[in-house]
Amino acid sequence: MNENLFAPFITPSIMGITTLPIIIMFPCLILSTPKRWIPNRIQTLQMWLIRLITKQMMTMHNKLGRTWTLMLMSLILFIASTNLLGLLPYSFTPTTQLSMNIGMAIPLWMGTVLMGFRNKPKASLAHFLPQGTPTPLIPMLIIIETISLFIQPLALAVRLTANITAGHLLIHLIGSATLALSSISMTVSSITFMILFLLTILEFAVAMIQAYVFTLLVSLYLHDNS
Repeated sequence: MNENLFAPFITPSIMGITTLPIIIMFPCLILSTPKRWIPNRIQTLQMWLIRLITKQMMTMHNKLGRTWTLMLMSLILFIASTNLLGLLPYSFTPTTQLSMNIGMAIPLWMGTVLMGFRNKPKASLAHFLPQGTPTPLIPMLIIIETISLFIQPLALAVRLTANITAGHLLIHLIGSATLALSSISMTVSSITFMILFLLTILEFAVAMIQAYVFTLLVSLYLHDNS
């Protein structure tokens, strides 16, 4: 019987009821919150990372854009913790679902666009038509810029989904090959296992990088409209 490669990406359910809301809420529960005056080492490392990312990502924003700091930091922590937990055995990664990623991307993108049209409508409308455009090309450029604007949330969601799904598929394929080769040649199986180990380390990096890229792109959209 052939194994379905996409079986790990099927949303788990109990008695026909999806467990996705519980899985989405779980990363928020493992983040430690300081309950005393002197934080422990994990909390200190967590606060240091948050300050570092906040300083790097929010420096370019004005006073209005910095009001999004809490939302963007919560977003990057949620995506990173969800991606990392999805690398554990017998776990599920919600960010492999395109519907969930679109559900995150569209409200954030729409919030930045609406804020731009509200605070500086002339500058926002000017993006649809670059300065110095020849008159015959004006209708075509407006259509192209409009399409590129509306495709931004889809690009955000597809990028995150594709990168996380591709990494999980590679791990699944190489892990299956390692088990199959163990009964044929231990030498080849050991080499394949080393490749699997290195790929797993790479996936840990990809999980954090993709969370940073997703949040950074939202931050850039915010910067263009604030």
